[in-house]
Amino acid sequence: MIFSNIKNIGRCIAISLVIGTTGCSKDYKNPNAAPEEEVFTSARGMTSVAIGLQRTYSFSRTSTVYNMVTANGFVTNELIILNTGNLPEAQLNTGGVTVDGTNTILANIWANANKIILDANRVIAASANLGDKGYASGLVGYVTIYKALALGSMSMYWEQVPDTVGTNVSFNDRMQGFNRAIASIDGALSAIAANPISPSFAGNIPAGTDILNTLHALKARYALFSGNYALALAAANAVDLTKRSTMAFDAVSINPMFETVTSTNNVLQPVDSTFGLPVALRPTTADKRVQFYTTINPTIAPRFRAAGFSAASTTPWPYYLPGEMTLIKAEALVRQANPDLANAVVEIDKIRTKRAAADPFGIGADETAYSGPVTAADLLTEIYSQRCIELFMSGLKLEDMRRFARPTTERKRNFFPYPFRERDNNSNTPKDPVF
Repeated sequence: MIFSNIKNIGRCIAISLVIGTTGCSKDYKNPNAAPEEEVFTSARGMTSVAIGLQRTYSFSRTSTVYNMVTANGFVTNELIILNTGNLPEAQLNTGGVTVDGTNTILANIWANANKIILDANRVIAASANLGDKGYASGLVGYVTIYKALALGSMSMYWEQVPDTVGTNVSFNDRMQGFNRAIASIDGALSAIAANPISPSFAGNIPAGTDILNTLHALKARYALFSGNYALALAAANAVDLTKRSTMAFDAVSINPMFETVTSTNNVLQPVDSTFGLPVALRPTTADKRVQFYTTINPTIAPRFRAAGFSAASTTPWPYYLPGEMTLIKAEALVRQANPDLANAVVEIDKIRTKRAAADPFGIGADETAYSGPVTAADLLTEIYSQRCIELFMSGLKLEDMRRFARPTTERKRNFFPYPFRERDNNSNTPKDPVF
């Protein structure tokens, strides 16, 4: 089991599992948890908090993984709803003004993000006092991954994000959220460069996380989203595309998409082989990524079912995909101050012609090379299509739709309303977006 190597520190883990029911002005203290002075003064205690970040982000139906895939998938037409009695999912499936501050899927993303940022900051600050600097840099790198993901989740889905975690905090433009994620990653990379991660650290966290590659990959993602194309290209080039980096699950702590979707067929499923794309952008019938992300039930509706990273109870969830990094390179090359369209096509063709055996996760289109016009506009359209297929059900499509200026008729929301739990406890909460 994932936590077998830390089974004696469960009391410390509890402090990192409690999610408040209010907004950013939260009090996360848990009277049943270990005293804070015990948790944040030892490597063992801080490790338990760090592992708790993965639990918050990726375990169960309340996790960020399930809620991001669901919120994004419904409003971008990747998913269909099977049971409208699931009211939060039904709201998102309908979209528009039906989605409001009562939506618990959005509230989970928001609360999880603030909880993760709070605990990550505590670990980062306290790790400076550890004698083993290599272990400390491992802690900083690991928790920074989740802090960056948390900042990214809020910045992708809301127009403005809290500038910190605390009481009645102020809000900033979401681009500052991406920049804060990048700054945090740079801090972690500097800590690791000064004191390489000690081998003992990897044995004390769940298996599967490649800390350095993940930090570079998330830096590339959020640099791209913030419009810093030179930085995005450099960060993507720093990622070893032959490696995997994943959040692991086991028989007790299982994959949340399998638990809620694949094993029940009572909540949601992929729309079909079109992936919810307009006719001109859909995967072809020969595109083998359709077979990776979906499976067919020939007798019981719906015909298309979730596969891919939702396939089994212990299927690991990727922090990023190597294909995402390749497509970041392609997009950055097109959008940079001096576009390099020829090399952008080279990167596009690495995705179009890739076979499953050449990908660490087994994702391969096995299609022909790009043969369309080599203009910036045409290549960006191709990159958007490839991102929607390669990164299906990743939670990233809504951000892509805005960045590529897709028609609003292709989505059901542009940004999400702020959770009532935030508005009720923070007078600085911005007005909700119109759409």
